[in-house]
Amino acid sequence: MKVSQRLQKVPMSGIRKMFDLASPSSINLGLGEPDLLPPAKAIDGMTAAAENGLNKYGPTAGIMELRKAVAERYSMYHPLEASQVMITPSGSSALLEIMMSCIDPGDEVLVPSPGFVIYGPQAMLAGGRFTEYRMSGPDFQPDIDDIQSKIGPDTRMIVVNNPSNPTGSVLAEDTYGALADLAADKGITILSDEVYDSFVYEGRHLSFLPYLDRAIVVGGFSKMMAVTGWRLGFLMAGEEMMDALVKMQYHLCASPNMPAMYGALAAMPGIDDYLKDARTIFKRRRDLIVSRIMEIDGMDVATPHGAFYAFPSYDADIPSADLAMRLAEAGLICTPGSAFGSYGEGHLRFSYAADEAKISRGMDILAETYGKVRE
Repeated sequence: MKVSQRLQKVPMSGIRKMFDLASPSSINLGLGEPDLLPPAKAIDGMTAAAENGLNKYGPTAGIMELRKAVAERYSMYHPLEASQVMITPSGSSALLEIMMSCIDPGDEVLVPSPGFVIYGPQAMLAGGRFTEYRMSGPDFQPDIDDIQSKIGPDTRMIVVNNPSNPTGSVLAEDTYGALADLAADKGITILSDEVYDSFVYEGRHLSFLPYLDRAIVVGGFSKMMAVTGWRLGFLMAGEEMMDALVKMQYHLCASPNMPAMYGALAAMPGIDDYLKDARTIFKRRRDLIVSRIMEIDGMDVATPHGAFYAFPSYDADIPSADLAMRLAEAGLICTPGSAFGSYGEGHLRFSYAADEAKISRGMDILAETYGKVRE
């Protein structure tokens, strides 16, 4: 049976490869998945919906009550209407729907490097091609000069991830403004992946919602409510673009998960208190992992201000994939920096969405194994 050429050209995720190496006894700091319990009201709301027969197809764009709840919450960044919100079957599918709706064969998409692993492959699946732009400096900001040098006649989209996976960086105000101006000047769409907007520890989140004339913004409930298995996200766009996105979603998925939508809806009124507690926990874990990494000779890490990832560099002459394999053999799962693009080489990604005991044990393994590598 023939496999399509477009799929054959897309490599398997480096993150998934590391997961396949995990054993039950491994310390897994490779998974970007909150270990917290979801809000109790989310569980109760989903259960009640299922028990009350809300298990059928729903509106393609999601139930209006949840679209309104998202619009109300995200109006803290910029006034937003429910008609500008679409509920999606995961944040990842929202990203793919945007690519499929905006990219034609031969179009170019600029993607961050280091950056999340699916942006480039999704551009290829849409028939386009991708070019990496550099995230530079100790705080991993989009390099505006590098982006400008790579914009060509076929460039249609710039992907921005804020806060960033894998670096945990948060977009600075001057960079944010420069990206918005660049998109306007060049007539380029910004695809802004903001699924970690709830997890900013210092500073403030700068959303591209004020620029829906030139941007489409993706969010999600998976990280916000620790319900990654529910596969439920959302996107926000101008109303003219929304018609196309709803059309695309219909052909991808008739409607999002009905019980899950009611679960998310039930949790939205109290979500700020839940997130305040979650940020306290993750910030404590962040401080622990950063302090432990900085104690290791030959390793350095910038304090991440968002998401729940640390992205340290190291000085040993070894590819990150090989170093990650050495760590996996020693019982610690992480992700090589090369999985996140060519500019990610020389780094490792650790998730601190795990309890302090696992982080401490993982850092023990890292210190011991890396010490042997440097000998």
